[in-house]
Amino acid sequence: MEELVGLREGSSGHPVTLPELWGPCPRMRRGIRGRLEWLKQKLFQVGEDWYFLMALGVLMALISYTMSFIVGRVVGAHKWLYREIGEGHLLRYLSWTVYPMALVSFSSGFSQSITPFSGGSGIPELKTILSGVVLEDYLDVKNFGAKVVGLTCTLACGSTIFLGKVGPFVHLCVMIAAYLGRLRTKVIGESENKILQNQMLVAAAAVGVATVFAAPFSGVLFSIEVMSSHFTVWDYWRGFFAATCGAFMFRLLAVFNSEQETITSLFKTSFPVDVPFDLPEIFFFVALGAICGVMSCAYLFCQRTFLGFVKTNPVTSKLLATSKPLYSALAALVLASITYPPGVGRFLASRLSMREHLLTLFDNNSWALTTRNVSPPWPSEPDPQNLWFEWYHPRFTIFGTLAFFLLMKFWMLILATTIPMPAGYFMPIFIYGAAIGRLLGEALSVAFPEGILAGGVINPIMPGGYALAGAAAFSGAVTHTISTALLAFELTGQIVHALPVLMAVLAANAIAQSCQPSFYDGTIIVKKLPYLPRIRGRSLKSAGVTVEHFMNRAITALAKDMPLEEVAKVVTSTNTAQYPLVESAESQMLVGTVQRVQLINALQTESPPRALGHQRYFRDVLTGGCPMEPVTLHLSPETSLHQAHNLFELLNLQSLLVTSQGRVVGFVSWVELKKAISNVANPPAPK
Repeated sequence: MEELVGLREGSSGHPVTLPELWGPCPRMRRGIRGRLEWLKQKLFQVGEDWYFLMALGVLMALISYTMSFIVGRVVGAHKWLYREIGEGHLLRYLSWTVYPMALVSFSSGFSQSITPFSGGSGIPELKTILSGVVLEDYLDVKNFGAKVVGLTCTLACGSTIFLGKVGPFVHLCVMIAAYLGRLRTKVIGESENKILQNQMLVAAAAVGVATVFAAPFSGVLFSIEVMSSHFTVWDYWRGFFAATCGAFMFRLLAVFNSEQETITSLFKTSFPVDVPFDLPEIFFFVALGAICGVMSCAYLFCQRTFLGFVKTNPVTSKLLATSKPLYSALAALVLASITYPPGVGRFLASRLSMREHLLTLFDNNSWALTTRNVSPPWPSEPDPQNLWFEWYHPRFTIFGTLAFFLLMKFWMLILATTIPMPAGYFMPIFIYGAAIGRLLGEALSVAFPEGILAGGVINPIMPGGYALAGAAAFSGAVTHTISTALLAFELTGQIVHALPVLMAVLAANAIAQSCQPSFYDGTIIVKKLPYLPRIRGRSLKSAGVTVEHFMNRAITALAKDMPLEEVAKVVTSTNTAQYPLVESAESQMLVGTVQRVQLINALQTESPPRALGHQRYFRDVLTGGCPMEPVTLHLSPETSLHQAHNLFELLNLQSLLVTSQGRVVGFVSWVELKKAISNVANPPAPK
């Protein structure tokens, strides 16, 4: 039954429904509706991006804080169980190992049962998406729930598994940004804008870092360095605004929960402001950067090699394919057994959380000088006032525990990266770099116990400053980023070591970027994701490479004077997404492109010839309505490899046609471009 309508008295003739006409207070309701429409127009005049980004930052801050709150309670329950279960070694060992094994198994099994895209960091796949490749269901909402639950279980394992939060949380932020973007498109009623969507995803990546570390500046720079090869400066404000909202809300929640008196940095330090370091120490900071660069190259090579081995080995590959929770439980058993405190774990500071690891490593005082004449006993329980005692054992010196920590965590971190569950890998390498810097700082404090003479004044060496520089340098070298220097300052709330930390990061990056791909690029290589690699090095041999040397000449073009029978044969014998259209088979002059789907529809609707012997040509189909798209961008055979690479990265292209004097002579896709870059980096042996 159709709804009755009527005309309001004195109206301009617009019909209204009878429920609206007879409803209570019609004038008041019309007034409220009009004011709401006016408010909506005024708000959207400011720009809907502001509200979208603010909602994204606040929402992710709430999720991050809630996750940290739950993880803290679960970790506290594990410590209570280990402490109260008794003095029997078997029960204590079982409580230490079974707890993380159960959490890791559930994290792997639950997340993988929901969607296979929830494992790992997520940043390599996001780099692939932002380069123009479509990964189905990777940003789906169901992936969000699986990743949240899995990541919470991973973090609840504590320092036993030694994994972090950054990478998966960046993935979570990007998923929420994609969902809010689709919601905004429906509300506003505008068409989907791919460029604006990518800009929002990069801003969401900045929110992911900012809501984990409360570091908006380094969050924006880190997202730009890691996620995108090219960045529009005009979009800077989006990242900073969203990251600032997220970081502010994240720290404000800690104040509301009485965890902090005011908004402060996460790892507050108290380095002297007057003379934090002497000028001769710059040399040692640069040397520390070089050491971190070499160590990062070794770590990246071993991690990529071992990850490839796990995926290709018959035993491990079958285990990962059929029973991921079992593999995760076995890996967790190995890691938990090694970190068991009464065993080897007493030499690894395993009773400290990852936060306490950093707080102790950033300590101003020299542990080696403190324990030179005094040998404090290893406490039965961690002392909250002297957590650095966990790094000392009567059987080992400070140097022994730090060196043993670096040796064991090197391969333990590599093993942990193979577990198929949501996990971040930035925080572990940040702590590992801090341990490298702490070891060098302690050695210098012993070599110069009174300090270094500079300008007639002797100032003591602070190993905590070297730990800060080592953390930024090693993590920056592994990820191929410079923003880790700024992250170190935002985490500690002090910028007194700005120059030496930045020099250490630059030295480490100079070595790492010239020898190994980054951690995320290495994962892309192992997973064989469709991603365009960088041209490493600007050597003379790459400058002379042009498109003519590596383009694909086997191209199938459709001519306007081609009979329809031949067009049908071409379509059925190939699976190309689009075909270049030329003026004639003889001239081969490029005039546009035709999409395969539209061409098939046009051929299916094409009417049969009216008379026998009447030949139909492709131009008749084009005239009949088959759309032809113009070619706005194409390459020349003389275009250099670097120019073609920049175009593909800047515009997120998949393929380009190559023309010479208007004639189509070939095409270049990712396959040809990646092969050319590989030949430049590793020239084939002469035949």
